[in-house]
Amino acid sequence: MKSDMTKGSIAPILIKFMLPLFVGNLFQQFYNMVDTLIVGRYVGEEALAAVGATGTIMFLILGFANGLATGFTVLTSQCYGAHDENRLRHSIANGIILAVIVTVITTFISVISMRSILHIMNTPENIFDYSYSYIITISYGIFASVFYNLGASILRAVGNSKVPLYFLILSACLNVLLDFVCIVGLDLKTFGAALATVIAQGISAVLCFIYIFKKQHSMWPTKSDWHLDSKDTNHQLRVGVPMALQFAITASGTMIMQAAINLFGSTAVASFTAASKIQSLITQGMPSMGQTIAAYAGQNYGAGRFDRLKDGIKNSMIIMTIYSLVAAVLSLTLLEPAMYLFFDSAQEVADHLPWALPYIRFCAICYIPLSAIFIFRNMMQGCGFGFLPMMGGVVELVSRAVMAVLSMKLMVYELASACDPAAWLTTGIFTFVAWLYVAPKIEKMFAGRQKA
Repeated sequence: MKSDMTKGSIAPILIKFMLPLFVGNLFQQFYNMVDTLIVGRYVGEEALAAVGATGTIMFLILGFANGLATGFTVLTSQCYGAHDENRLRHSIANGIILAVIVTVITTFISVISMRSILHIMNTPENIFDYSYSYIITISYGIFASVFYNLGASILRAVGNSKVPLYFLILSACLNVLLDFVCIVGLDLKTFGAALATVIAQGISAVLCFIYIFKKQHSMWPTKSDWHLDSKDTNHQLRVGVPMALQFAITASGTMIMQAAINLFGSTAVASFTAASKIQSLITQGMPSMGQTIAAYAGQNYGAGRFDRLKDGIKNSMIIMTIYSLVAAVLSLTLLEPAMYLFFDSAQEVADHLPWALPYIRFCAICYIPLSAIFIFRNMMQGCGFGFLPMMGGVVELVSRAVMAVLSMKLMVYELASACDPAAWLTTGIFTFVAWLYVAPKIEKMFAGRQKA
C-alpha cells in the first residue's frame, strides 16, 4: 500500500492521496465535535464554553508535540523517494526515540503550568473548573496524540494514506461510544470527554505501529537501528523544531484571540466554539492537501524532481481554489441549521447566532489564502526548509494579536471574530513570497547534483 509519487499524472496522484486524508480528518473533527455536542447537550452551556475555551491551549500543546513528530518523518519521506531503505529504517527508529523524549518534556511542562495558562487567558470563573478538568486530562494524554500522528506520518511518508484512515475511523466510532459512557452514563462531565479522546487516540496509535511492524516489516527498524544518530537527529530536529515552533507560534496567536473572545462572556464563547467546530469540519480539505503536499514534496525532493515540485504547486492550487469556493458557500449556508446540533431550542440558536455569524462571514472570504498557506508551507517543509514556514507562524501571531488587542481595547466583538481571517490573508501572501524565494534555491541545488 505504498505509493511512489515521483512519477505519473500529478492531479490524480494528489486527489487519490488526499481523499483518504480528507475523510480521516473529517472523522477526527467529527469525534472532536462529538465531545462538544454531548457536553453541550448533557452537561450544559458552561461546560460547552469550557471545552471551547481550552481549544487553543490544546492546539498549542498538541500542535507543538505533533509538529515535532511530523517533522521527524520528513526524512523518512525523502529516504523513500531516494530508495535508501537502510536510512529509511533508521530514520523511523530515530524519530520514535526523539518522540518519546518530546512527549515526556511536553507533558511535564503542560501539567505544571496549566492553571496559570487558564488564568492568563481570562478564562471566566464560572467555567474555570470545567476547563481545567478537560485540558489537564488532555495534557496527561499527550503521548496518545503524538504517537498516533507519528505512526500515521510514517505511513503517509511512504505514500500510504489509507491505513491511517481505517484506524482513525475505528477510533472515531470508539470515541463516540466512550463519550456516551463517560459523560452520559458515568456523569464524568468534561473529564469524561477528554478521557474518551485520549483512549481513542491511544488505540489508533497502537494500531498504526502494529500495522507497520506486521504488514510493512521491511520498514521496521532492526536492532542496530535503535540509537540516536547525530546526522539523522540533526536533520530531523532541523525540520521538526521549526515545524513545532510554527505550530506553537500560530497557537499563541489563537490563544490571544481566545482571550479576547473570553472577555465577552460564556455565551459568546459557546457560540464561537460551535461556529469554529462547524467551520473546521467544512475546511478539512485544506490541511488534507497540506499533508498530501508534504509527502509529495518529500518524495520528489528526495528523487531530485524539481519539475514535479513546480507542477505540484500549480495543480494543488487549482484544486484548492475550487474547494475553497465550495467551502465558503457551505459554511454560510449550513451555519444556522448546524447550530441546532449544539443547542436545544430555536430560542437558544437565535441567542447564539449573532455571535457566530460574524466569525463565519469573515472567514469565508479568506478560504483561498488559507489553502495557499497549507500548500506553500508544506511544500517548503517537505523539502526540508523549516525557517520560512516558521516565520509564517510569526506573521499569523502578529496578525491575530493586533486584531485581538484592538478588540480587547475597544470591546468590539467583530474585531475578535476577524483575527483568523486577518492571519490567513497576511500569511497566505507571506508563504507565497517565501516559496518564490526558496524555489530557485532548490532548483540550483538539483542542478548542482546533476553536474556532480
